[in-house]
Amino acid sequence: MVSTPIRIALLGRQGAGKGTQAMRISHHFAIAHISTGDMLRAAVRAGTPFGEKAKAYLQRGELVPDAVIVGVVAERLGEPDAKRRGFVLDGFPRTLHQAEALESILLPEGLGVVVNLEVPEWLVLERLASRRVCSVCGANYSVAMPPHVDWTCDVCGGEVVQRADDTEEAIRRRLAAYESATAPLIAFYEGRGLLETVDGVGDPEEVHERMLEALARHGIVGEAG
Repeated sequence: MVSTPIRIALLGRQGAGKGTQAMRISHHFAIAHISTGDMLRAAVRAGTPFGEKAKAYLQRGELVPDAVIVGVVAERLGEPDAKRRGFVLDGFPRTLHQAEALESILLPEGLGVVVNLEVPEWLVLERLASRRVCSVCGANYSVAMPPHVDWTCDVCGGEVVQRADDTEEAIRRRLAAYESATAPLIAFYEGRGLLETVDGVGDPEEVHERMLEALARHGIVGEAG
């Protein structure tokens, strides 16, 4: 069993497989898988103070500002499961400002490790361009691994579509934004002795094993149960 909270953050380009690996790590250690999108949706549903602020921006189709996102994160990380057992952050932090805010939220302990999932740009372009998503529940598929019946979601029966931001032009814009805003976090966490870079190319199970080896180098070992 986990005796102290596990606190992990995942970095990596869009399409690097952060969501898949975060889910595997969450199940392995029985800790919360916390993604920015999930946090925002949950806060809006729960009607929390920051959730109400986020809802207003989302309804207007505007980007949710850092101050609101940080507030939603702080609310989520203050919940009993995250405080007691720990968490793996997927999609946060994305900027130096968010990283500094996260340090303040987690005082005095801080993060245990930050894993940079390294996948070359050509491969994430290929992955994202072939990605398909359920328009209802958000389940992920691909051209190579479609749902079983006629692009109808296996989970909920919703229509499976290509996201508007998964065209090659849109993907290149997102990758450029990542390089300018998020890539500097690698140096930030490297300077704090928290960074582990893991090769994200290969079968998800192989990548998961590399992740576990990286976590073990920071004293994060064991599994749920």
